[in-house]
Amino acid sequence: MSNGSNLDFKGRVAIVTGAGGGLGRQHALALAARGAKVVVNDLGGARDGSGGSVSAAQAVVDEIKAAGGEAIANGASVTDFEAVQAMVKEAVDAWGRVDILVNNAGILRDKSFAKMDLADFRLVVDVHLMGAVNCTKAVWALMNEQKYGRIVMTTSSSGLYGNFGQSNYGAAKLALVGLMQTLSIEGAKNDIRVNCLAPTAATRMTEDLFPKEMLEAFRPEAVVPAMLVLAAQDAPNRTILCAGAGTFEAAHITLTQGAWLGIEADTPEQLAARLSEVTDREGEAVPQSGAAQGANEVAKGMANAKRN
Repeated sequence: MSNGSNLDFKGRVAIVTGAGGGLGRQHALALAARGAKVVVNDLGGARDGSGGSVSAAQAVVDEIKAAGGEAIANGASVTDFEAVQAMVKEAVDAWGRVDILVNNAGILRDKSFAKMDLADFRLVVDVHLMGAVNCTKAVWALMNEQKYGRIVMTTSSSGLYGNFGQSNYGAAKLALVGLMQTLSIEGAKNDIRVNCLAPTAATRMTEDLFPKEMLEAFRPEAVVPAMLVLAAQDAPNRTILCAGAGTFEAAHITLTQGAWLGIEADTPEQLAARLSEVTDREGEAVPQSGAAQGANEVAKGMANAKRN
C-alpha cells in the first residue's frame, strides 16, 4: 500500500474484462490487493477468440480469495450486450455499485491486409471496439447516477503507430482512443474519467513477438502501475499512457500550427509547395476538443483577412 495515496481502492468495485490471464489477470489481482472488489470477466477462449470456459476467470477469483480479497467470476462475451448487462447487474446485486471498468478483453487475427479475410477484420473490431462500447454503455448510466466512474480503454502501439499484419487490430485499437476522447468530455460533469492504456507486455497475445531474454522485462506486472493510476480516484482524464518493461510514456494526438493558404484556384499547388510548413511540428498543440481545429482555422483566416 502506498502510504495513504489515492491508490487505495477500498470500497471500490471494479470490472476487468479478459481477466483470466495475462494483463487482465494482473490488473484484477492488483486492484483486489489494494482493496477493490473485482468482477473477473473472461470468456475463456483461445487468443483468436475461439472456444470458451469460465475456468480461467474462476482460477483468478480463487487466487484473489486466497489472498483475502473479494471477487466473482463472469464468463460473458463482451460482444454480447445482454450478457454484459447481466454482468453489471451481478456486480451491483453483490456490491451495490461499479466504480471502475477496465476494458481489456481482446483477440488477435493477424494477417497482412492483402491476405486478411473480412470476417476476421470484423470480428477483431467487434471484440476490441464494440466489446468496450458494450461494457462502457452497460456501466455509463450507473456511473452518471453515482457521479463517479473510472474507465480504462486498452489501446495499443499498433493502433497509435501501426504494425505489419495488424490492420484489423490497429484500426480497432485507435478507434478506442476516439471513443475515449468524446466520452471523457461527456463524462466530466459527473466525475467519470476515461483514459487509455497502451501496454507492451509479453502475454499469450504477444508471446511470439518477443525474444526469450526480453520476456522477463516485458512481463505484464510492469504495466499494472499505469492501470492503477488511470483507475484511481485522482486519475487524469483523456490521457493515453503507454507502459512496458518499467518505462511509462504518454502519447498525444497533436495539431500543428498550420498555414493559411486561402481558397484560390492554385491552393492545391500552394499546399503541395508548402506541405512541409503545414506539417512543421514547431508550436504544435494537443486540442481539448475537436472544435479546436476549427477555431485554429478561423483564427488564421481572420488574421489574414485583417492583413488584407
